[in-house]
Amino acid sequence: MARPKKHPSLSSPLDVERVRRDFPALAQKVHGHPLVYLDSAATAQKPLGVIERLSHSYTEECANIHRGVYQLSERATAAHEGAREKVRRFIGAEKASEIVFLRGATEAINLVAQSYGRAHIGPGDDIVITAMEHHSNIVPWQMLAAERGANLRVAPMDDSGDLVWSEYQGLLGPKTKLVAFTAVSNALGTVNPVAQMIDAAHHHGAAVLVDAAQAVPHASLDVRELDCDFLVFSGHKLYGPTGIGVLYGKERLLRAMPPWQGGGDMILSVTFEKTTYAPPPAKFEAGTPHIHGAIGLGAAIDYLESLGLAAIERYEAGLLEYAESMLSRLPGLRLVGTPKRRAAALSFVLDGIHPHDIGTILDRYGIAIRAGHHCAQPTMQRMGVVGTARISLALYNKREEIDYLVSCLKEAQKMFRP
Repeated sequence: MARPKKHPSLSSPLDVERVRRDFPALAQKVHGHPLVYLDSAATAQKPLGVIERLSHSYTEECANIHRGVYQLSERATAAHEGAREKVRRFIGAEKASEIVFLRGATEAINLVAQSYGRAHIGPGDDIVITAMEHHSNIVPWQMLAAERGANLRVAPMDDSGDLVWSEYQGLLGPKTKLVAFTAVSNALGTVNPVAQMIDAAHHHGAAVLVDAAQAVPHASLDVRELDCDFLVFSGHKLYGPTGIGVLYGKERLLRAMPPWQGGGDMILSVTFEKTTYAPPPAKFEAGTPHIHGAIGLGAAIDYLESLGLAAIERYEAGLLEYAESMLSRLPGLRLVGTPKRRAAALSFVLDGIHPHDIGTILDRYGIAIRAGHHCAQPTMQRMGVVGTARISLALYNKREEIDYLVSCLKEAQKMFRP
């Protein structure tokens, strides 16, 4: 099996042309134009190292895990659990047992809501979220609040798309049992003050869940430094496969939480009278897991670490600054949200052109963007729009693509000019 390519040291700048050669999807044409992929916040393209690792896993390690005593099963088990260890190291968790594999960030949030939430939240208690959340970090808490008679409190954001800190603090109190918020807004790119938000919530004794789906591809996070109680993210936004995600939870919390689903491999013993559950993470991984997805996620982490998160962060910051500058110069274009700190994503509207029309026109030129409400309808309502066109950047994008985007937006404006 081919090994991931070696890249420059962590102190070296990112060689984007070299990086792009690692992503075969970027070599294709769409409607006769080279693909310009600007929708990585929805899902990122996959590097060859991940694709080849998946192929090897299916051809050389295809067996169920944790159960078999034969060599193929043992190899698959070692690869799967090796991926768990890579995730542990990647986010700075203390133990691999604090890493639970699930289908994605959405399922991870639902697990916490249904397991931890049902055990700790009752009538009159408060759950605090923010106005910039993805639907996945709104709906599960609405469902839990309705079931338990709790209150869902929403910390507002200002016209720039930043959290209103005083309002957030004002919502925290003795009734606050859980706080859940995004590290980076998927719709606006707003970077929240994660560490300070966690500290403030802990001051009132609340547990904290951080939705890091839009954060982990762009900057390093350390769960022990942050001291979050839970953290979730999806593999497919991290250049890994779809259908695999991660829940990090502090060991003491995971041990105390009841299982969410029942089935094979999450038990120590079963009789018709009683079942004894396995310790975490097995307790939360009922049934055959997405074995190859976890292995592919491990390969994606290998790839990012070969590039260096610091180099990626520096490169993307410069690219984002360039994109913001170039788009701001276009007459008739308005950026939606101007937060103090932004990562990876820019939302905008064009005078007289619906966002869906913008997306359709750009597709004709081979440009892939996202148009609509981005599963963040409350964010759109707060910003006074029904939807936006959104570009989201990744380590394989380059300035020439931004220039091409701007030129195509000008062509779109000509189409709608009276």
